[in-house]
Amino acid sequence: MGKKAVVIITAAAVCAAAAALVVRHRMRSSGRWARATAIIKELEEKCGTPIGKLRQVADAMAVEMHAGLASEGGSKLKMIISYVDNLPTGTEKGLFYALDLGGTNFRVLRVQLGGKGRGIISQEFTEVSIPENLMVGTSDALFDYIAAELAKFVAKEGQDYQLPPGRQRELGFTFSFPVLQSSINSGTLIKWTKGFSIDDAVGQDVVAELSKAIEKQGLDMRVSALVNDTVGTLAGGRYVNGDVVAAVILGTGTNAAYVERAHAIPKWHGLLPKSGDMVINMEWGNFKSAHLPLTEYDHSLDTESLNPGDQIFEKLISGMYLGEIVRRVLCKIAEEASLFGDTVPPKLKVPFILRTPDMSAMHHDTSSDLKVVRDILKNVLEISNTSLKVRKIVVELCNIVATRGARLAAAGIVGVLKKVGKDAFKDGEKQRTVVALDGGLYEHYNEYSKCMENTLRELLGEEVSESIVIEHSNDGSGIGAALLAASHSQYLGVDES
Repeated sequence: MGKKAVVIITAAAVCAAAAALVVRHRMRSSGRWARATAIIKELEEKCGTPIGKLRQVADAMAVEMHAGLASEGGSKLKMIISYVDNLPTGTEKGLFYALDLGGTNFRVLRVQLGGKGRGIISQEFTEVSIPENLMVGTSDALFDYIAAELAKFVAKEGQDYQLPPGRQRELGFTFSFPVLQSSINSGTLIKWTKGFSIDDAVGQDVVAELSKAIEKQGLDMRVSALVNDTVGTLAGGRYVNGDVVAAVILGTGTNAAYVERAHAIPKWHGLLPKSGDMVINMEWGNFKSAHLPLTEYDHSLDTESLNPGDQIFEKLISGMYLGEIVRRVLCKIAEEASLFGDTVPPKLKVPFILRTPDMSAMHHDTSSDLKVVRDILKNVLEISNTSLKVRKIVVELCNIVATRGARLAAAGIVGVLKKVGKDAFKDGEKQRTVVALDGGLYEHYNEYSKCMENTLRELLGEEVSESIVIEHSNDGSGIGAALLAASHSQYLGVDES
């Protein structure tokens, strides 16, 4: 055999081997895609929220609300009595303050109310960060620091903010930590969260602690209302619109509050309020039901969380967790379908590295080559050179997780409307019902908000949904608290001349 023949045979063998490699790579690649597609398809099925299931969730929410109102510990829903029995009406007049303590910063606000038809004339606030040593120090040190800042804020006021002689300044105190409330302006601290650990404050009345510190500053100011930010959102909504019956926060966390008839609260043992109403802080993030569509990713997230078994509803619908669910699914696809190459990118294994704002940005990416998705994968997860096909999978995944969350949030709202009898028309009566909403998730994740509002219409039906309105109510923890100080003022009914 000549040299020429040997060369030809060798070249043919190389070509055949190369072709075999290409075929093997294509087969492997198509196997990977088949696995990736199967994982996404299974997720979509498990996250499914058909209308029948959502009705079951809404019914379960209403049932749990009844149980939580009947007795303490009767339900996963705490249904906390807020002692707010007078919501603002829009006629409040005068100067009121708010202190909003919910994390490593606190805000002090001043709100001037103009009375009927005039609304909020002016508002000012200052934000102060809390030194780390005070977050783990003593109760006196923390409240003395806060009261000193409050006194500084008041000291800078001009002549426009002078009160009539003998009149005390009044303040609404938003305290976003677990408290056992015993009246509109008293409540004992159950435990600290969010990095605070001040042992001698636990079991103490936080209003008494703040009042003592205010007195030390020589400031004549009374704490009129101790409130939760969701109750504040309800107050802010009602001040602007008398048809507001409930408020929902959809942000990092989630909660709901609503107006209940006092006689429909079996666990209430006090005198019935004159208004006949009582605001209930549901703490609905802790809602749990067999009807909730949970996946393996939700179970593992819950097991590894700081509060396993608690806040299950919150872990499905709120901003703290949506991005993390997406990360967990991507991690599985990377492991089982080598979506991002033969090894799992190290950053993808880091819990909570993918935040919900990143997820939202990817979900909203309308560019033809999904440039935003490419950049977030590269900058946040250090995954480079992704194909358009891979980026489309990521967007689909964001859509599945956000859609489930939004539709469940809508079912929760319908559960609340059902409890207060606003989910259907009675005797042909068409009354407008407003739900006040606040929170970064609702405000900034448009696909989520849109899906939630569409689902509400789907659940309520066209006719009823025409009378149900969702309104954005901003800054319940600040302005809402000042408004509650006004509606629970000691000077109510005193003629202001």
